[in-house]
Amino acid sequence: MTVLPVALDGVFLARWQFGITTVYHFIQVPLTIGLGLLVAIMQTKWHRSGSEVWLNATRFFGKLFLINFALGVATGIVQEFQFGMNWSEYSRFVGDIFGAPLAVEALLAFFLESTFLGVWIFGWGRVSKRIHLTAIWLAAVGSAISAIWIIGANSWMQHPVGSFYNPETGRAELDGVGGFIEVITNPVLFLGFSHVFFTSVFTAGTFVAGIALWWVTRAANAGADGEREAQTIWKPIAKFGAIVLIIGGLGTATTGHFQGVEMIEKQPMKMAVAEGICVDTEGAAFTVAGFGECPLDDSGDMTRFITVPGLASFLSHNSFTAEVQGVRDIQKRMVDMLNQNESFTSRYGDASQYDFRPPSMPTFWSFRIMVTLGMLSMVTGLVILVFLRGDRLIRSNLVGKLSLWSIPFPFIGASAGWIFTEMGRQPWVVYPNLAAALNQDPVGGVLQLTEFAASGAVPGASVLTSLVLFTVLYGGLGVIWFLLMRRFALEGMHFPSHDESDHDSSLSFSY
Repeated sequence: MTVLPVALDGVFLARWQFGITTVYHFIQVPLTIGLGLLVAIMQTKWHRSGSEVWLNATRFFGKLFLINFALGVATGIVQEFQFGMNWSEYSRFVGDIFGAPLAVEALLAFFLESTFLGVWIFGWGRVSKRIHLTAIWLAAVGSAISAIWIIGANSWMQHPVGSFYNPETGRAELDGVGGFIEVITNPVLFLGFSHVFFTSVFTAGTFVAGIALWWVTRAANAGADGEREAQTIWKPIAKFGAIVLIIGGLGTATTGHFQGVEMIEKQPMKMAVAEGICVDTEGAAFTVAGFGECPLDDSGDMTRFITVPGLASFLSHNSFTAEVQGVRDIQKRMVDMLNQNESFTSRYGDASQYDFRPPSMPTFWSFRIMVTLGMLSMVTGLVILVFLRGDRLIRSNLVGKLSLWSIPFPFIGASAGWIFTEMGRQPWVVYPNLAAALNQDPVGGVLQLTEFAASGAVPGASVLTSLVLFTVLYGGLGVIWFLLMRRFALEGMHFPSHDESDHDSSLSFSY
């Protein structure tokens, strides 16, 4: 009889709804940012070399980019509405700060992106080649700028700066123009955006390389004409995608490492749970596989299967012998710190009644899924470059299929990364600025527990209904997205005749 109360709990359902819609939406986001950049590079290569290969590649991947962009817009509309509905207490508390970057994103970045994307779509044969090329570059830049502002808002939730808690209004307020500058120069924002950007490049590179390599194997087995197509058209594109994949993968790994080091200072509990460290430990081992959670007392430990000595210390502090904070000790320090924080105690009472651990297994395993799938995608890029050296072609249909099966890896890895980022922040929706709280800085009072951030006026049954409807709707959109992407990927490139290439048609992407 405990199932129904949980199923109708407003906070529980609101978290599920926001999590599901966010993961659905983020499937399209990295491909939009990365593929927009790659299409712009392809068109630039055609503009400079005059090679029909890159014109056809621009057309082919441009269609896939537009499908992905359209579905990304459709799935993103719901996101901001949830702040004012399911999470009205959160919006009331942080609206003075949180709304600013989201407004700038909508008014500046999205309009820049969508306006010039429209010029690019309908400008084939209607504007000069130079203006048309500029349009796709501005659309790609707009996508990246859009991500900056959204990640800026999220980074403030991860590490509040430039604000203070006003006990009279019960709200967090922006500390003037200087506070806004602090928000947009938040060090967490720089690390977060660089990681998302390289992840997007990584995802797009895997997408381009996987499709192109499949076409290499298919064309190479289709006679002399097919072999010529594989050698002159699909092989250069596959190698281009593989190079981008490797660059993006190395950038993702590097920025992720620095992000982890920064997170040790800003959100130590998240990293302690992700690394399976229960108590403060020098030369801490990294747990490759494990189950359970670190208890808050000395009653036991999580079950571990494979450990690597010293690796957790190196990942956290670039030293194999450094001391790493553990879950149990972090909990004690959090309780002591928060009980000295008037903003916390006046709103939430004694900190000792709260468990500040995030959900252990989702945090622990999402971190590993993210890293593992990223490494597997890197292997795909290396295989492509090694086996397509010189005049070589890959003819194995199995390899072609494996290249397609590798395409979802960075998508799943990126989604796992967001699950790790957001679930690892729990039980906070606005994580306290620990350094500021210890120094009695006003921004140290800007914090909010998730269970107090949801709207109290929206019944659980209403949230459950919308959760089911949105899940079904997004599931349907996901099927449509997959079928459209699959259809146009299997359709391949259209090679117009010289007469056709002079026609004025935006739909066929012809000059």
